[in-house]
Parts: sequence; C-alpha cells; structure tokens
Amino acid sequence: MAFNYQKSTTYWLSQSAKAFRTRSANHLAAVGLHPGQETIMRALHKQDGMTMTELSSALGVQPPTVTKMVSRLAAQNLMRRVVEESDGRRARVFLTEDGRNCAAGIDQALKDIEREALAGLDEKDRRRLRKLLRQVERNLSAVVEDERAKSARAARKAQGVPPEIAIPARSAKSKAAAKSGKPAAARKGGKATRGSGKQK
Repeated sequence: MAFNYQKSTTYWLSQSAKAFRTRSANHLAAVGLHPGQETIMRALHKQDGMTMTELSSALGVQPPTVTKMVSRLAAQNLMRRVVEESDGRRARVFLTEDGRNCAAGIDQALKDIEREALAGLDEKDRRRLRKLLRQVERNLSAVVEDERAKSARAARKAQGVPPEIAIPARSAKSKAAAKSGKPAAARKGGKATRGSGKQK
C-alpha cells in the first residue's frame, strides 16, 4: 500500500513549520529583522556583553556565522563590538539602545505568533501539544546524533585509526606515586625491593 504523505503527521508538521516561518518573517520584518537574527538579539538581551565564542556556543552555530550576524546587525546600529583591553584578539558584543528597543519588540512579535498559531486550543490542548512536539524533537535529535557517531566511526576506520580504547583510571595512590617519582611502598615508609626476597 502506497504511503499517503499528505495524510501523515510529518506532512502537517512540515506545513505548520512553513506557515510559522512565513508569519515569523512578517512579524520580524516589522521590527527590522530577518528570520534568525532574533536569536542573537534575544541572547544578548538576556546576557549582554558575550564574546563571539560564547555567542557561538549559546546559539549552537559556527563562529563564522556569528561573525556575519554581528556584522550585519552592527551595521544597523543594533549592536556593537568592544575589543577587550587585556586581550586585543577578543571582543565582546553589546546591544545598543536601538538594539534593546528592538529586543523588546521581538518578544512582542513572538507572543503574537504564539497567539496566532494556537488560536482555538485551550490550555490542556496546548500542554499536550508541547509535550508531543518535545517528544518528536527528541526522537529526531537521537537519530541525528546516532548518525553522526556512525559517520565518525566510519571516518576513523577509513583512515586506519583504531577504535578508542578505554584506559583504566589510576588510583589516587598510583597518581601520587607517579607525581612524586617514588614507588608507592617508599611513600609509605616501606622499601621497594627487587627480586622475590632480600639478599643475604
């Protein structure tokens, strides 16, 4: 029997996502932003003055992507980069006054999208929907992580790299002996002997 995709749950998920992106773009355009730019604006509104590395980690994107986003938003006078005096290679990013006003507009836009998307659903339905969507996200994320792990193992195998070998952790006593350069017995006041017994 042929799979009727248009009657599937994933079809309606994709259609909902498409409609959501369209409405998000319209609402964000009203505050002068493109989809995706709201993420960095909200991150800085929550914790201003993050470094580029911190922003990359917070957003889950590559550093070059953050650099482009910051450059474009700085050109709109929504944020600014300040180089640290102690380290000229590192800069922190701050929202300008216009940026803070824009961030407040983003929150209102997101509230409006939420209201539009969930119209006709009572609170019980909304809680149930959130729970189901979280499960869908966990399912797909687990598959993604599994495939990444398989790809990494295949790449190591192709390069002739042996599988990772778990090395037993040394005891605290062994670590202390290694650090001091003395056998454990000597550290206890005992004598390290060679062979099976004392020489006569």
